[in-house]
Amino acid sequence: MNVLIVGSGGREHALAWKISQSDKVDKIYCAPGNAGMAQIAQCVDIKANNVAALADFAQTNNIDLTVVGPEESLVCGIADEFAQRGLRVFGPNKECAEFENSKAFTKKFLEKYDIPTAKYVEYISAEEAMENIGIFGYPAVIKADGLAAGKGVIIAENEQQAKDAIKQIMIDKRFGASGNKVVFEEFLTGTEASMLCFVDGNVIVPMESARDYKNIFDGGKGPNTGGMGSYSPNELFDDDLVRLVDIQILRPIIDGMKKESLDYKGVLFIGLMVKDGMPKVLEFNVRFGDPETQSVLMRLKTDITDIMNACIDGKLDQTEIIWDDKEAVCVVIASGGYPAEYEKGKVIYGLDKTDSAIVFHAGTKFDGDKVVTNGGRVLGVCALAYNVAEAREIAYKNAEKISFDDAYYRKDIAKK
Repeated sequence: MNVLIVGSGGREHALAWKISQSDKVDKIYCAPGNAGMAQIAQCVDIKANNVAALADFAQTNNIDLTVVGPEESLVCGIADEFAQRGLRVFGPNKECAEFENSKAFTKKFLEKYDIPTAKYVEYISAEEAMENIGIFGYPAVIKADGLAAGKGVIIAENEQQAKDAIKQIMIDKRFGASGNKVVFEEFLTGTEASMLCFVDGNVIVPMESARDYKNIFDGGKGPNTGGMGSYSPNELFDDDLVRLVDIQILRPIIDGMKKESLDYKGVLFIGLMVKDGMPKVLEFNVRFGDPETQSVLMRLKTDITDIMNACIDGKLDQTEIIWDDKEAVCVVIASGGYPAEYEKGKVIYGLDKTDSAIVFHAGTKFDGDKVVTNGGRVLGVCALAYNVAEAREIAYKNAEKISFDDAYYRKDIAKK
């Protein structure tokens, strides 16, 4: 089987690593890929949003399975284009990708099917948004409606910060057209949890739980990022919470999708806030989360290509998914200045010094024979061990061996 992986981040490297373990796979291509993925796959210089060129490549190179990483590709309709050409693709179609393309779309769906979530309002006028700025009090959650690379959510502690957020999103267009609409939400307290689920249009099957760390600084301080680390399993997920999530969230989601005639096939990421054992949905993403995927896939024992093909064929309920009892931790090493301005092209040292850890590349490329930085989140140092504490120790021990100018990582990932 020939496999094409679309994307170039840490999530895609983790997918390539897991797919490479399948004895059914002969050749892996990555478009565009990165320096780490090039070690296990052939990288192809096609951008992830160039849907037509990707489909052409898949046809020319007899690709049997295409796995889509980034949300942008899905929102652009890559699954629709591939399906029209008779190509097998793992990822939801454009209609279903609206769950990530529009936060308002998701909130309407959650509200319609009585799925617990924060109260919300939406505005398309900056003036109207300014007039209703404190509708849920403070802190206030202010979101750009569309895609914003994981950075479109601003927590405003007071009225001035809220006004600044609306200005950035709706007037200055920091996130482009994604800020044409803004969503205000009530601020939820509790502990965040991440749930990745396989979906085949008929059933939804959760993967092992994880926790992501969004803020740039230790202690959950500073601006939101795409994710600074993760661990799996999340200790919040006891039997009671698993049962509640199934009854109050997962079943209504799949029932609602069927009622809306949404033929969702791929991965659904559900961000949760849990307080006093009660879960509420924060967000949906229509693809593997990053960096949750890095931790979760470390623990997957079943051939992932079998699961993906089962999702495509609507046979997920016939597939046994087996997980490792060991626990995983991922520590993200980022460029100094991220998630704001940062420099690229810094030579990375120490990649050959790591031991007992797997380093997934996120923002890297080759400069001659050297690996250099090429993004905000650069590397994900991951470890698998018998408990989170041991995995954490291994991950940080190895993160210390890697260096580049202005490298930065949080020191409290998975710290209890």
